[in-house]
Amino acid sequence: MILAGDIGGTKTVLALLDRQADGTLSCLQEQTFASGEFQTFEEILDLFLSDTPTVTSACFGIAGPVVNQRCQTTNLPWLLDGEQLKARLGTDRVKLLNDLEAMAIGMLHLQEQDFVELNPNAEPQTGNIAVIAAGTGLGEAMLHWDGEQYHPIATEGGHCDFAPQNPQQDQLLTFLRGRYPAHVSCERILSGIGFSNIYDFLVQARFAPPCPAVPAPANASGVDRNALISRLGVDDEDPLCRETVRLFAELYGAEAGNLALKAFATGGVFIGGGIAPKIRSVLESGEFIQAFVAKGRFQPMLAKLSVKLALNPRTPLLGAMHYFAAQ
Repeated sequence: MILAGDIGGTKTVLALLDRQADGTLSCLQEQTFASGEFQTFEEILDLFLSDTPTVTSACFGIAGPVVNQRCQTTNLPWLLDGEQLKARLGTDRVKLLNDLEAMAIGMLHLQEQDFVELNPNAEPQTGNIAVIAAGTGLGEAMLHWDGEQYHPIATEGGHCDFAPQNPQQDQLLTFLRGRYPAHVSCERILSGIGFSNIYDFLVQARFAPPCPAVPAPANASGVDRNALISRLGVDDEDPLCRETVRLFAELYGAEAGNLALKAFATGGVFIGGGIAPKIRSVLESGEFIQAFVAKGRFQPMLAKLSVKLALNPRTPLLGAMHYFAAQ
């Protein structure tokens, strides 16, 4: 019996699978839990495995840095320890992966219909692949191509410095330094909270009058302010929200291009995470790709790279499911 998990700041998804005679995986059980409702991951594990037969292998993609098979989750007070999980599950075949490392593996198991190509000038090429995903946080990973197969490489690139590229973004950085004086990372703008940060900046900059439907930060209790701003912007129901989403897409494209350069991703870029499918129409409008390729002397190279938006929300779980199959 194979146990796979996608452990995120918002939700945790666990699945039990059985390997068929032909090597394919059959999902026997899958359940989603609200991560914030549990003090530890073990509480979820106990609920899910209450009546389960012996687990032979387990792999978990976790939103946080995995060091020596231990992970303190970034947006949760959970500590996961691979050795403790081996004892709990009764198997030595336990692997903890960074969630973007798991997502990168999962991307290799998606079907063509799970992707939307964002670069109309893309040319098929082989080589390394970059993976970027904005959701509760900003995740980044790489798939190294050795000439025969891909190898996932975890990173914490989402916590690198935000680098503005035009006067408006210069002003945004100044605004964000007021909120995050110690360090302004890309994750502060390219994640769920990024919509509120960008919106509040535009209010201060007097780009347009505040949207009456969006509560001020002090009055936002019980309201998913980020989702509201995003929806109003995508539907073009308010000028300030629309500019928020446009700027988000521009910044997303620029950071995707940065990662493509760092990974030398001639094989292209995969975009995962929960935000991108929700703002798909804005990402397809062209400004995302314009910002992606705007890398000076390297614009010709980036202009040919495939940039695919993944629509399957189970991608990190698929990566965890297939991890031991590749070993």
